Amino acid sequence: MRSRSQDVEYRRGRHVVSTLHVHLVFVTKYRGNVFDDAMLRRCEDIMVEVCDSFEAELREFNGEHDHVHLLIHYPPKVAISKLVNSLKGVSSHYLRKEFTGQVGPAITHGPFWSPSYFAASCGGAPLSMIKAYIEQQRRPT
Repeated sequence: MRSRSQDVEYRRGRHVVSTLHVHLVFVTKYRGNVFDDAMLRRCEDIMVEVCDSFEAELREFNGEHDHVHLLIHYPPKVAISKLVNSLKGVSSHYLRKEFTGQVGPAITHGPFWSPSYFAASCGGAPLSMIKAYIEQQRRPT
């Protein structure tokens, strides 16, 4: 597990200031126990490259035998579904190609990842604080 920048960073564009983070979880097809440390390290390297191509940053990565967790800081122009499709597609291609002996026949010749995934927005103030802040605005009468 490698730790990346921990400070809150705001992305500044021509018309937007943002700080968007998403927590993603991908599970292997049939929850197959395919990952070891070497494979997780390679998976992380692939995910970093894909994130870079979306102008996003992989802030944290880790996994177990059958799933991976990612924390990604991304710009507002990125659609999470497109990022997920690319992360899963590119990693599937390279992991099956480079670790053929480790993945079972079902994964070698079929999908590497389960078609579903978990995504949650995260970071920033708790929702209760944001709600209270909005409620406290001085509305014109």
